[in-house]
Amino acid sequence: MQQHLRLTLATATAAALTGGLLAFTSAPATAADSAHVPQADFNGDGFGDVGFSVWGATVSGKVRAGQFAVLYGSASGVSATKRSLISQNSTGTPDAAETDDGFGSEHAYADFNGDGYDDVAVSAPWDDVRGDADSGTLTVLWGSASGITGRGVLIADPAPGSHDNWGKNLAAGDFDGDGKADLAVGNTTNTVYVYKGGITASGAAGRARTTFKAPVRSGGTARGPINLTAGDVNGDKRTDLIVDGYETTSQAGWNHNYYVPGTANGLSVSAAKSLKPGVITGIGDINGDGYGDIVSGWDADTTEQDGTPIPYSAKGGKVWITYGSASGPASVVGITQDTGNVPGTAENTDWFGFELDLGDINGDGFLDLAVGAAGESVGDDADTGVVTVLYGSRSGLNVTSGGQVFSQDTAGVPGTNEDKDMFGYDVKLDDVTGDGRADLIVGSAENAGDGTVTYLRSGGTKITASGSRVITPYAAGVSTAGVPAFGANFAD
Repeated sequence: MQQHLRLTLATATAAALTGGLLAFTSAPATAADSAHVPQADFNGDGFGDVGFSVWGATVSGKVRAGQFAVLYGSASGVSATKRSLISQNSTGTPDAAETDDGFGSEHAYADFNGDGYDDVAVSAPWDDVRGDADSGTLTVLWGSASGITGRGVLIADPAPGSHDNWGKNLAAGDFDGDGKADLAVGNTTNTVYVYKGGITASGAAGRARTTFKAPVRSGGTARGPINLTAGDVNGDKRTDLIVDGYETTSQAGWNHNYYVPGTANGLSVSAAKSLKPGVITGIGDINGDGYGDIVSGWDADTTEQDGTPIPYSAKGGKVWITYGSASGPASVVGITQDTGNVPGTAENTDWFGFELDLGDINGDGFLDLAVGAAGESVGDDADTGVVTVLYGSRSGLNVTSGGQVFSQDTAGVPGTNEDKDMFGYDVKLDDVTGDGRADLIVGSAENAGDGTVTYLRSGGTKITASGSRVITPYAAGVSTAGVPAFGANFAD
């Protein structure tokens, strides 16, 4: 599961995160093989679908057994009407729901079996396996004309008995450029496993598997990645991998990030490059030059609780944009709420960069950026959260004009700002209406962590609150016993 491990949320829920990878095509997300990454289409109808975690859901009385939910796109967007809700007790799923499994915590989609429908790899990183506490399990659920139905295959942990939260990080792409979807799987060690050449009903065991030890900066301690993100940064049509936070050296989680390029032989650690720190990353072409740009959220304030300075940080959080080039990562720009005319003002614990995602909202060919600031306080509403939208251009991200900010008090947005709603807990930009423009989907920690998913559509040139709607756990058939964390982590 992708988490801010350093944060203790007031809602007592985990901050599940995901980085966004986006483009607009109805073709299955076979691989992240260009600067624009296809969005998920689990039922092959040409509309983008939104999958997400309900990792804290109670299933058959098993608290935090977890579920994975899908809202299917349509001409009118996403709603609770057309959905799937999968648990380990669903027919065909190769496991059984147990307390604290956290099924659905992390996920990555691609057409792993080559049948024309996107599939999704879903982990249960706290699943106990044959006496191995928190060993973790990983299931690939097959897409079909009916969408995600629960039928799938289990991929076993290659290091049983290690208590390693198998599958806590996932990323899908075509790392060797052979046209087949690969799957990168992280755990609590500094080894990432890459399953190459697709996955079939017999699983991934018979497929080529490579492993690599992530580079660890001198003096750092590897604890496994915070996030894995796939996308083509250097434009060579092979997927590269961004590894977020392979070591932490402070309470606040100062981490070091790496760019690991894809090659004809797969991911090359020997060619890895160090990046600015961040806990969440998205990859996409902001300036339209054909190279994927790396956007990393670094939501730490300037000091730890004991006053120790945190390197590279900023008051209220910061977003680093590392522009791509033929040689990989190139120029770097940092953005805060005090940069240019970015909406808002930087304040301690805003958590600007807590979440982010990329997509083309206005169809101009430049990817735009949504940034969650889940800790933002508005008026007397502490940690109510906001989402900022900034637009791409040929010169890069526009921070001087055109920015938007949304909260639950924005006219037309369902709901009302309240303490600890954490609107922007996760964000996603996907074209779920089929018009070629990205719509905004926002997760929150509404109702003490129960969560909601809010849909705001593209109005053609900007995100508009007109016609927006909120999907609640109850409407989607999720039990609110315990803390389900509905919409805490969108699939990518």
